[in-house]
This record gives sequence, C-alpha cells and structure tokens, in this order.
Amino acid sequence: MEQVLLNIGFGNTVVAERVVAILSPNSSPMKRVKDEAREDCRLVDVTHGRKTRAIIITDSNHVILSAIQAETVSSRFEALAMGEAEDVSARGKAKARAKSARDKKGEE
Repeated sequence: MEQVLLNIGFGNTVVAERVVAILSPNSSPMKRVKDEAREDCRLVDVTHGRKTRAIIITDSNHVILSAIQAETVSSRFEALAMGEAEDVSARGKAKARAKSARDKKGEE
C-alpha cells in the first residue's frame, strides 16, 4: 500500500491518512493543545521560525505546527482525498486563466 504524503510547507510532509484534524491556531483551546503537546514532547514544529498558521493533529496524538494557512493545508488534503494533484502548479493556474478568458469571449 502506497502512502500519500501531504505537503505542509518548507519541504515537510506528513502521511495523509494519519491526519485527524487541520485547525486554525488562533483560539485559546488551540493554544492549550499546543502547550500541552509541548509539555508531553508530542509537538513537531515545522514553521522554520515563522508564525504558526495551522495546527495538524495526527492519529498518534502528535501536534504539528505549520506556517502554511490552515485553509491551504485543508485544500491540499481534500485534493489528495479526491485523487487530484497535491497543489495547483503554475501550469495549472495558466490553464485556468486561459479557460476563463475563452469563457469570457464566448459570453460576448
């Protein structure tokens, strides 16, 4: 069985099937989760010194801090679950723009 990796920023990945939750770090309960994980040596910080923008909880109860927005990580996770590409490439964005331009011309 092949493991699917979820990109969580700065060259770091996590096995997608082990992810239980992707959360925003702004609330007090999330700050407590982060502090408790640090005390229990279950915290993995992959922010590279940047602000924490997503907290990822795994099935092993590890807490992973990422500098990538929670919405971005969630959309990458959803894309993996749907069998799509991990994230939109520059080529994919260009194709989307070209399609949008064609659609606009068709409306005129």
